[in-house]
Order: sequence, then structure tokens, then C-alpha cells
Amino acid sequence: MAKVTANYEVVFIIDPAQGEEGVAALTEKFKALVEQNASEVVVEEWGKRKLAYAINYITEGYYVLISFTSGPEFPRELDRILGITDGIIRSMIVCKDE
Repeated sequence: MAKVTANYEVVFIIDPAQGEEGVAALTEKFKALVEQNASEVVVEEWGKRKLAYAINYITEGYYVLISFTSGPEFPRELDRILGITDGIIRSMIVCKDE
């Protein structure tokens, strides 16, 4: 039988031009989304950091790391939603079990 759940980490970078309220709203949105679809959710806000290289002329970003356990369908959907959300500069989801 295939393994049903795995441990994942998602890091996403929010454009600080969203302002404090925008950053907080996006962080809360994805935290709530993960909590609805996964278990063992741990959210770490790393805060504003300088990017290694400019992305669309943006040099700073607000980093958020969320660790969670879920089935393989949810990370794909999360990646899709992060990709179409305004204010998200970059995101990456990693399966820690592989």
C-alpha cells in the first residue's frame, strides 16, 4: 500500500510593497489554507530579508516557512494557488521524506 501522507515544507516570499497589512493578510491566508488541508502545521515567519538577486526589480521580500503533513494532492494545489496569488514573488514546496 502506498504511503498516504508525507512531511512537506513550503517557503514563500511576499512582496513587501503589499504593506504590513497585506503581508499579514497573505500570511494568514496561506496559514489557514494549510491548516484546513493538512496536519501538524508549523508556521515560521522569517520576516523581511534581502533577496539573493532581484526578482522583477524587487530586492527584498518577506519570507514565510510553513511545515505540514498532508497527502500528495494538497501540495500541488497549494503550489498552483501560490503561483496565481498577487504579491507572492516566489514559492517552493519540498517533500522532506524523499
